[in-house]
Amino acid sequence: MGGADKMPAGRLWLLLGMVLAFGVAASPAQASRNTHYDLVIKETKVTRLCHEKTILAVNGQFPGPTIYARKDDVVIVNVYNQGNKNITLHWHGVDQPRNPWSDGPEYITQCPIQPGANFTYKIIFTEEEGTLWWHAHSDFDRATVHGAIVIHPKRGSVYPYTKPHKEMPIILGDWWNADVEQVLLESQRTGGGVQISDANTINGQPGDFAPCSKNDTFKMLVEHGKTYLLRVINAGLINEMFFAIAGHRLTVVGTDGRYLKPFTVDYIIISPGQTMNMLLEANRPTNSSANSRYYMAARPFFTITWLPVDDKNSTAILEYTDAPPSAGPPDSPDLPAIDDIAAATAYTAQLRSLVTKEHPIDVPMEVDEHMLMTISVNTLPCGANETCTNRLAASLNNVSFMNPTIDILDAYHDSISGVYKPDFPNKPPFFFNFTAPNPPPELWLTKRGTKVKVVEYGTVVEVVFQDTAILSAESHPMHLHGFSFYVVGRGFGNFDKDKDPAMYNLVDPPYQNTVSVPTGGWAAMRFRAANPGVWFMHCHFDHHTVWGMNTVFIVKNGKTPDAQMMPRPPNMPKC
Repeated sequence: MGGADKMPAGRLWLLLGMVLAFGVAASPAQASRNTHYDLVIKETKVTRLCHEKTILAVNGQFPGPTIYARKDDVVIVNVYNQGNKNITLHWHGVDQPRNPWSDGPEYITQCPIQPGANFTYKIIFTEEEGTLWWHAHSDFDRATVHGAIVIHPKRGSVYPYTKPHKEMPIILGDWWNADVEQVLLESQRTGGGVQISDANTINGQPGDFAPCSKNDTFKMLVEHGKTYLLRVINAGLINEMFFAIAGHRLTVVGTDGRYLKPFTVDYIIISPGQTMNMLLEANRPTNSSANSRYYMAARPFFTITWLPVDDKNSTAILEYTDAPPSAGPPDSPDLPAIDDIAAATAYTAQLRSLVTKEHPIDVPMEVDEHMLMTISVNTLPCGANETCTNRLAASLNNVSFMNPTIDILDAYHDSISGVYKPDFPNKPPFFFNFTAPNPPPELWLTKRGTKVKVVEYGTVVEVVFQDTAILSAESHPMHLHGFSFYVVGRGFGNFDKDKDPAMYNLVDPPYQNTVSVPTGGWAAMRFRAANPGVWFMHCHFDHHTVWGMNTVFIVKNGKTPDAQMMPRPPNMPKC
């Protein structure tokens, strides 16, 4: 687009208003890259598993609409809450440099958007390229309030692989026949676990083998000889998932909005919060003797064998349009067993950053602040007016996080005292054999608190997430807002600070925003705290988030203007 002297007056005033409202760079060339979306959240009736119910959906869609952008774009999203409850939205994996005001988690960076109200988010894309996603960040709302974010290369740039013929978001999720709000409330009332889901889904559908679902199974149409890019997102609340497509190998090329060294596999594993980009070559025979339809299937990965789990596979269909119709059923893929830790570990070990001139990495070699962070499911005594004796809780370093009633970002920005304490510990309060089975009951109890970790701008932080066997070891997808981080090491058992760092990958570690901490093991990540603001960190199993497996990083302002938080927008929701 040309300069302002060639721009229609109405368009110029629109762009000028946008600059004033959102602080977008004032040049018309920059402003012209902004894209606007309107997302309307309202109650919508849908039918799954022979059962009609009302859900919260966005623009009448489940999953919600895809947001498209290019690298370095700024996207403005107007959210209208026409639902029946408070809600917020989060742009998962977008760093939002200097802009925590639009990050989204309720009572962390904003008060919720109340029913009948609206709020405008400003999404600032910088280094991200690939697939991310957006979702509700309040209660269990993201079960149905979510959608894909597709970030294409800048104009004039290309993919670091052959351009695919077509691209397809594949969103894995879970489905409850009950209202998810009631599922959460019942768990809080009893102090027990969360009711297991009634189905797992692919693009909102349970698939062929679920009741009343065959006619609505998602189908992806392909042509022989062409290559397709699958943008797989695990939007589920509860389960990590294995995913595969019968008769086809998958070449993994990216994760969490960053490129990987390509590797080809029969299956992937993907944790809640993560995304994986994969190339699929439609290379199966299309003669009359070959099948023209192949199941893509997802199965939970779950290692606590004594707990109930929704172990049903979800399916979709890959169908060749240039092959004769098949009389028989689609071919089925071979998926790892539900508790196959070796299969999950073998896949994850192959994730390595691409590292080219066009896509460099910058792994911090020196660490300023080391944190050992234990991850536990715990118990808390029930209150005097509650019907339970003990309730399930969760913690990081034995602190079970409590949401305040004023959001932490406002409290930090306005120096409001009494909302949080800046003393989240760098290590657990006591050491024991973290991963040995059946730790004694005196280790089960935790304490509630709203504790945050404050770091200076530019600090290099290393966090070692350490799983514990309190109430059973399990894997945990840990997600950090405001940053991607380098996953430099993983292992089983207890982290050994004297031996394990020698095995770190500091050459081409994956750059992710969500890392799956192995069952009974540890994962080490590093990030440079060069994004001032208030940033949530939590387990992406939503019941663990509700139980308190969270903390907050507050990154102080740097010395220069481009190292300081943006001003508070005038239209932030009120608590």
